[in-house]
Formats: sequence, C-alpha cells, structure tokens
Amino acid sequence: MSVAAPSLESGGHRITASLLAVSDVVAAILLAADLLVVCVSVLLRFLFNAPVEWADDVARGLMVGSSFFGAASALARAENLGVAFFIDMLPRDARRVVGSMGALLVTVIAFYVAFNAMKMGWLTTGQTSGSGLPLEWTFYPMGAGALFMTVFALEIFCTRSLRDIVAGILATGLIVAFYLAWDFLAPDSVPSSGTLMLIGFFITLFGGLPIGFALALAALIFIWVEGTLPGVIFAQQMARGIDNFVLLAIPFFILVGYLMEANGMSVRLIELLQRAVGRMRGGLNVVMVMSMVLFSGISGSKMADVAAVGSVLIPAARRSRQNPGGAVALLAASAVMAEAIPPCINLIILGFVANLSIGGLFVAGILPAGLMALALIVLSIILGKRPEPAAEAEPRAAVSGLWSGAIASFGLIFMIFFGFKTGFATATEISAFAVVYAIIVGSIVFRELTFKTAAHSFVQSATRSGLVLFIVAAAQSLAFVLTLQQVPHAVGDIMLSLSGSQGVWLFMLLSIAVLIVMGSVLEGAAALIIFGPLLMPVAVKLGIDPLHFGVVLVVAMGIGLFAPPLGLGLYGACLIGNVPIEQTIKPIMGYLGLLLLCLLVIAFVPSLSTALPRAFGY
Repeated sequence: MSVAAPSLESGGHRITASLLAVSDVVAAILLAADLLVVCVSVLLRFLFNAPVEWADDVARGLMVGSSFFGAASALARAENLGVAFFIDMLPRDARRVVGSMGALLVTVIAFYVAFNAMKMGWLTTGQTSGSGLPLEWTFYPMGAGALFMTVFALEIFCTRSLRDIVAGILATGLIVAFYLAWDFLAPDSVPSSGTLMLIGFFITLFGGLPIGFALALAALIFIWVEGTLPGVIFAQQMARGIDNFVLLAIPFFILVGYLMEANGMSVRLIELLQRAVGRMRGGLNVVMVMSMVLFSGISGSKMADVAAVGSVLIPAARRSRQNPGGAVALLAASAVMAEAIPPCINLIILGFVANLSIGGLFVAGILPAGLMALALIVLSIILGKRPEPAAEAEPRAAVSGLWSGAIASFGLIFMIFFGFKTGFATATEISAFAVVYAIIVGSIVFRELTFKTAAHSFVQSATRSGLVLFIVAAAQSLAFVLTLQQVPHAVGDIMLSLSGSQGVWLFMLLSIAVLIVMGSVLEGAAALIIFGPLLMPVAVKLGIDPLHFGVVLVVAMGIGLFAPPLGLGLYGACLIGNVPIEQTIKPIMGYLGLLLLCLLVIAFVPSLSTALPRAFGY
C-alpha cells in the first residue's frame, strides 16, 4: 500500500506547507533544546560536581516530542520507505486502489496515535516522574506531533482523485465488514487475534505501507480484535519505545553527519583520499570503501553516510567512465560493512533492547568491520583498473586545506573513542559534544557553517531521526503484543531444542538467516527490536558471548537491508546515485556474497568480536 505522494512543500498546498514549516521548526528547536540540556548537565556534573537530577527526564521528553514532529515532517515529504517490489507488479488501476487504501490506513493510524497520546496526557495529569516533572509533558508533545502527522496524512490521501479516494474507502470498508460479519455469524471459526495480526502485517507490508505504520497497524489489529486492551496502552508503549536517554545518541550522531556535510569536512576528507589512492588500480572504489569507514566512525546514520559519500563519488565514477551501477552496488556493500563501525545507530538500538553495553558493542564491531573493509578493498583492487582521466579537469583545492579537514575528522573520531574508553560520558553525552565539536569546527575553523546551514542541518536531523525513532516506537508496540502472546518464550524453547540436538552452530546459522530475511523485509531497526530480545537470551543460554552475537545480528541485518529485491537500503542507495536498481543487482550480489563469507568467519571465530572488548575491560 504505497502512500508515495508529492511533497506537501509545493505551492498547491499552502496551508499544509505552512504547517510543515511549523513542524520543522518545532522538531529542530526541541532537538536543539535537548542538545543544550545534555551539554549543560555534563558540564555541571564534571566541572562543579553538581549533577542535574531532572536533566535525563527533560531530555527524554524533548526527544519524544522532537521524534514525532520529525516523523510528521518526514511523512509530509513522502520520505517513509515501504516495500514497493510487489505492488509494482500489479496493474495500474489496482496499484491506485491499494495506494489509496494505504494512505487511508496511515491517516487512521496517525489519528489513533494522536488521540490516545492526548488521552494519556490527560490521564497522567498530576502524576510526576522520579525527578518531580509532570508525566503529561511527554504525552502532549507526542500527541501534537501525531496530530500534525494526521493532517499531513489526510492531505496526502485527499490529493488522490475522487475515484481513487472512494475506491480506497470502499475496499477498506469491505474488508472490515467481512471480518465483522464472519465474527458475528461463525465466531468459532475466526482466526485468533495473533494470526490476524500476522496476516494484516504481511499484507500491508508487502502492499507498500511504510514500515513504521505496518508495525503499528499489526499491534493495533491485535488490540482491536482482542477488545480487552485500552487504546492508551498502545500510545504508552510507543512512548516507552523511545523514552530512553540512551536513544538520544541517535539524533545527535545523525546531526553530526549532516553538520560534517554542511561544514565542508566531508568533501575535504574525500578529496584527500582521492589524492592519496585515487590513481591506483581500482582507486575510486578503494576511496569509496575508505570514505565509508571514516564517515561511519563519525556519523551514526548509514543512509546519511551513503548520501555524503555517494553524492561526491558516484558523479566521479560517471566522469571516469565507470559503471555507475557497480559504483552504487559497492557503496551499498560498504554501508553493510559500516553497520559494525561505531557509532552505528543499529548498535545503539540493539544495546538498548538487549540490555548490552553500548560501548562494548562499539568496540566489538571494530575488527569485524576491518575484516569486511579489507575484503572489499582487496576485491576492488583485483577487479578494478586504473581510472581514466575525466573529460574536464576538476579544480583542485590546496592540500593544506584538505589536511585541515582530515585532522578535524580524526579529532572527532578520537573524541568519540576517548570518551568511551575513559568513561568521561555516556554514548548520548559523547554524541552531544560531537555535535558541539562539529559546529565549532564548521563555524570557526572552516568558516563555512552559517546559521542558516546549521539550522537546516538540525531540521534534516530531526526529520531523519524522527523517521527512525517512529519505527522504533512502533516496533516496541508490536514487541509488547508479542510478549503478551508469549512469543519470546516459544521461540526460545524451539531454538534451544534445535540447538540441543544439532549444536550451537545450527542456532547461529538460523539466527543469521532470520536476520537477513527480516532485515530485507523490515527496516533494520525494526528487525533488531523484534528479534534481538528473542534471540539474545537463547544465545546466552548456549554460552555465546552476547557482544559477539550482537555484532553477528547487526551485520546479518545489514546484509538483508541492502539485499535485492526487497532491501530498502539498496533502494535508498539507488535513489542517491540516480541509478535503476536493475543495474545494481548483479554487482551487489557478488559483494554481498563476499560479505556473507566474512559474516560466517565472524560468527564462527568469536575472538574477532571479543578480543578488543576484553582488552578494554568490557
């Protein structure tokens, strides 16, 4: 159920475009306020030994509000990705009806979230958190953001033709009427609420409904069919899914990536790498892999890294007469490798849901990422050739200016790892100071970061992180429903029985297969939130090191995320490179095959993942 629609920023939607501007401003201001709260809290604690007790509660509340306003802006700009592979096979008229149904469902889900978040705010009025802050301060901003989302979703639905609108309403109504009639006439034969939830989830997912809304709808189907759970539980679980100080590292690290691009640090770093190794055999491809390694050590968002690197190197590949499809395929494969490089947001999410040390996961991923990067570089050199000179000479910047960008980049990487090693600050606090560092370097050292570009970076970060955290919130609501049905316990028993008879190796292979498949079907964060807590306890019972297993899960998810034909990450890379996905399938399969071999080595040689954490005391 694809809800792809023109951006509501266009002049034909003046009221909604004005609301979008308000949504952007609110999301960015809340994010900036969050940054200020975290930085001031750390400085007061470190310099004056005066911790601010309410800082964590305020920061979490601000993040929830910023996430929902950011998610609303992402919806208005039609940035929500869904699985379009199957719906594209339908006839044109059928696609339009399914798309209209999807747009209607998004509107209904957004309104349900808004209504119940507001209701939850009203119900918690007078209650306070541990630090004494009112609980409704979390739910009212969440409800307001979801209300903006509802308006944008309704606008998207109403932009369709009257015929499609009527067809979407009738088709959705007929499905609901069919279920109600079946439940009234033969209630004993109606499938269980869990079965209906799974059916609804996969139909809407493969019908193109954005991932976050498909997850939320699955949880709502269970709640509606059961009829015993109040709607406020749904809103409460969505808020609980992102109401955690640890997850604040996600928008901050994403913001670092956008600031790097805005302050010119990324262009300088890539240009320096091109000067250093660009003229060797397979040089441009080597530069691409090395750029992804370095960028991923600074920014937590893989798609932000892909955009930053791809926007420079894909045009360079075209100018040097390389196959752009192969270049995009390598870019996507490098993003898979970069899933194990800290501070990847998927490592943060897995650490949060599986209760693992995030610093430990960061350190555990370094050697596996190095193995995959080395494999991609060696393959690039073997299969590559010396790049042909570009038709037109590019103006070349002074080497001294390029080195300043490299030094600034490595300074940021050093600050991140020094913070973890010394225990000076948590992952969230380190990410906040990384933002401050990027702002200072861009505005004072490079003098390229203006107030306007910095504000735009905050808006971009709030939108991108809102997109990610809305999926996290929706996945948490589904994980709650799965827990009610005792699915984790059942999965654990099945996995333990299989492994008991066949050995730990079978459990490891099954886990890899599950994460590759679900990483392809779902967005990466959702796959980890649902399956991480299911599989991690079983791995611990079988004696597998949790940090090692966590790295295996994240890399397997990354392979699925960029695997054709369903991988949403591959579609994103193709959009950034302006290359049809058909041109990337053959080369990406070769790269993914190599990465799968690396993953098997990582899985069955645990010391690759455990050596550094043990050396650093994790």
